[in-house]
Amino acid sequence: MTDIVDELKWRGLWAQSTDEDALRKALADGPITFYCGFDPTAASLHVGHLVQVLTMRRLQQAGLRPLALVGGATGQIGDPRPTAERTLNDPETIANWVTRLRSQIEPFLDFEGENAAVMVNNLDWTAGMSAIEFLRDIGKHFRVNKMLTKDSVARRLESQEGISYTEFSYQLLQGMDFLELYRRYGCTLQQGGSDQWGNLTAGLDLIHRLEPEATAHCIATPLMVKADGTKFGKTEGGAVWLDADMTTPYAFYQFWLNVDDRDVSTYMRILSFKSREELEALEAQTEERPQARAAQRALAEELTTLVHGADQTAAVISASKALFGQGDGNLADLDEATLAAALSELPKAEVTELGPVVDLFAEVGLVASKSAARRTVKEGGAYVNNVKVAAEDHVPATADLLHGRWLVLRRGKKNLAAVEVKGA
Repeated sequence: MTDIVDELKWRGLWAQSTDEDALRKALADGPITFYCGFDPTAASLHVGHLVQVLTMRRLQQAGLRPLALVGGATGQIGDPRPTAERTLNDPETIANWVTRLRSQIEPFLDFEGENAAVMVNNLDWTAGMSAIEFLRDIGKHFRVNKMLTKDSVARRLESQEGISYTEFSYQLLQGMDFLELYRRYGCTLQQGGSDQWGNLTAGLDLIHRLEPEATAHCIATPLMVKADGTKFGKTEGGAVWLDADMTTPYAFYQFWLNVDDRDVSTYMRILSFKSREELEALEAQTEERPQARAAQRALAEELTTLVHGADQTAAVISASKALFGQGDGNLADLDEATLAAALSELPKAEVTELGPVVDLFAEVGLVASKSAARRTVKEGGAYVNNVKVAAEDHVPATADLLHGRWLVLRRGKKNLAAVEVKGA
């Protein structure tokens, strides 16, 4: 069990801890219970949350007992952001989101056996507590001068907007969570991102004040950022969600497939469950033949399977190949839902009737003009549904429409777009 510390370090999952030697001793002395919290501030987790969810899975596989907390109470407050006050959601919405997030986390953990996981909700121990009880029993043990040193609080205090007492009090609620989980489940370890370090240690301090004989620990994972400096998990369309209705499995797969070569080794170590030998082999392939994108493909397949299942992964791989006319992938074989998801990621034009292919290429933006479209046809680089266009005046037939709605246009090997015929 102590090997998990070295494993986390090798994978780049260790930013800091409260007392590494004491934690190693606790791990050596026997199984320990740990927890990680997730606030329902949206209807779905996003790929940034995968770092914590998969680290929980890794710790459980090493023999630790996980408590997965979805915060029905803290979700009503919101951890203060460095930039602006959060918009508060109504309790009914948050209750719905708690259910949705639980259903996303549960498949990653094992709920049977000696170290069976437990789902918990901090609304269970806050709902019946009065404001007076909270201030006397919990608030009494926090020092405002220390709370002010938290990065997000300090930044907000320097801004014109400032910070509300509601968000300022968030770390008291998270601190109480650790104390309650220690008392109810014997939880002695909290895991989270390094941006949560102030909240993590707030709970630790509270335990030390109210349970002097207790020994507890915190570990934090590093924040993931892209090599170009942009935020991990963000695309032009916004966050990459785990919910298939918010980010399609095809778009999810493509996100990982398009990871920068500079980032893929880091992401693989943090998120993949492949062995060191397998990961090092993929890293070597990326260095030798980056154009093959072997590491990206392996990561995309593994994570899409973990989140959406093997059947969805097979469907999106088939769709990806079919779009580019690769291998045995055939556009006509794709079911309508999979094709629609794939085409939603492409530039698209809507028309009421089919016209000459050069007009369609220009309208959808694959070329700058109709004359450029003619040159593309003449040079043999224009395709409709992966069939090369031979004549400049070619007009696609209604029978060419995929599922009676779409045409897939391609210029050269990689430039794709879609045309949807409305009312076809």
